[in-house]
Amino acid sequence: MPQTIAATLIPGDGIGTEIVDATLAALDALGAPFQWDRQIAGLEGVTAAGDPLPKATLDSIRRTRLALKGPLETPSGGGYRSSNVRLREEFQLYANLRPARTLIPGGRFDKVDLVVVRENLEGLYIGHEHYVKIDDDPHAVAMATGINTRAGSRRLIEFAFEHAIRLGRKKVTVVHKANIMKALTGIFLETAQQLYEQKYKNRIAMDTVIVDACAMKLVLNPWQFDVLVTTNLFGDILSDLVAGLVGGLGMAPGANIGADAAIFEAVHGSAPDIAGKGVANPIALMLAAAMMLDHVNLTDKAARLRTAIDQTLNVDNVRTGDLGGKAGTAEFTRALVKRIEHA
Repeated sequence: MPQTIAATLIPGDGIGTEIVDATLAALDALGAPFQWDRQIAGLEGVTAAGDPLPKATLDSIRRTRLALKGPLETPSGGGYRSSNVRLREEFQLYANLRPARTLIPGGRFDKVDLVVVRENLEGLYIGHEHYVKIDDDPHAVAMATGINTRAGSRRLIEFAFEHAIRLGRKKVTVVHKANIMKALTGIFLETAQQLYEQKYKNRIAMDTVIVDACAMKLVLNPWQFDVLVTTNLFGDILSDLVAGLVGGLGMAPGANIGADAAIFEAVHGSAPDIAGKGVANPIALMLAAAMMLDHVNLTDKAARLRTAIDQTLNVDNVRTGDLGGKAGTAEFTRALVKRIEHA
């Protein structure tokens, strides 16, 4: 293993700098060997470089092939395209990985431990849209084109099976809408069934479920699921639903993984309303950093970080305001670092 691992760091907008600083403190306490190349994106990229995804940032990720990213601001409706979507396209980050695990017991749902694997580059979500003008209304008709490919479906489903097997998971559930969208999501379902028969039948269980039934079942009994794999738009919705089962987006890390690069992130927004107040919850980005440690085979450090987060929350009872506590970002970070150093 090299002495240092080059990685790109994008603090992002709003609370990004605060939660990144907290996460770096935890990684430093662990002795994680990342050598950071700090770059900008999102609103800060527009302000400083006239581009929400400056060339220097892209060049850095091409060089390091590894990045940790805070939240980036994207305007709703008009304005510039999402930097997150552009990053996925630029580096062909086809797999979006969203684990959700109960961190604070005793809530509405307890002992939840799920993973959503979402296709990241195809489907309706990619935004191939246009309007059709009728008479004097330029927006009389709105149209969107969704495209799923056999190759794109196969590489994502293969990733999901391999990831599940590597983690010792028991079952992969394929989520689709092939009863109505027979071609667009039918190809995803068909590819999964074929791949399972060819490669995975004797290695792990698989079942299938229609997306609307899946949403209902997740709320009624999330423990019946283990790893969910699905198309882009369904994955976007279900991964947030699953995050809600474990306390919300403040507890939700994410990874975007491709053949040549991997970007790890907090999936929540930039929360400009609380930026600079020192009250942000850094757990989502810390958990993303744990996923990053796993990715570079520093699994012992990843386990130490997750254990320290659990102990800080549940043994020390140090929690930020969104979790019912009174700690600010700095106080939570100090307690976490203490846990790491005395483990």
